[in-house]
Amino acid sequence: MMDFEIFENTVRTVFPEINAEALGQFRALGPLYREWNSKINVISRKDIDNLYMHHVLHSLAIAGYMRLNMPAVYGRLISAAHKGTDSEEGPVTVLDIGTGGGFPGIPLAILFPTVRFTLCDSVGKKILVAKEVAESCGLKNVETVNARAESLDRQFNYIVSRAVAPFDILMPLIKGKYREGVFCLKGGDVVEEIAGLMGRYKLQKGMVHVWKTEEMFSLPYYEGKLVIFLEGDKNRQK
Repeated sequence: MMDFEIFENTVRTVFPEINAEALGQFRALGPLYREWNSKINVISRKDIDNLYMHHVLHSLAIAGYMRLNMPAVYGRLISAAHKGTDSEEGPVTVLDIGTGGGFPGIPLAILFPTVRFTLCDSVGKKILVAKEVAESCGLKNVETVNARAESLDRQFNYIVSRAVAPFDILMPLIKGKYREGVFCLKGGDVVEEIAGLMGRYKLQKGMVHVWKTEEMFSLPYYEGKLVIFLEGDKNRQK
């Protein structure tokens, strides 16, 4: 079990820019999820003691990928957070598809408070938990939507997902809904899945990036866990 102190030490090391307000909000997640999970089961009851390592820290692997591989994007989001305002380029928008109880959206929204997150799930009781947790943490940059993702008629800078569906199911749901890219948290052997994705959508070589989360989080749980980043292509999105 990873208690909050170990989690805090990890994120301070990985994200040295993190501020006290964000750490306070992360600390609040523990009791909030315990309370809500006793009413509505969004996290396995066997796994609730591993909330910070299996769910919160795992969600932040997307930010870890950005920090190492997209430093300009990460720098923009963090510098805006430190200023307490949107960046000069305007707010970044993110859709969390199939968010369940709020993962990866809520941890990312805490780290990037000037990014506008839309948390979407078709299961009403799950999105209720995400809504209540976000509000209790004082997150002003989160909206929750009880709907199927394909019904949304907006476009976002990025889409994030956590083990929601294989790409052949996911891609039709998000077609035309992102401009800059898609981050998926996955695990296991994804070679066949990615090959199918590239063939079906005629993606150019280098548009799909696979990153091992254990490069940043040197913990046994993260062995075999991946961040997959699909670059946006405005021409392909038309």
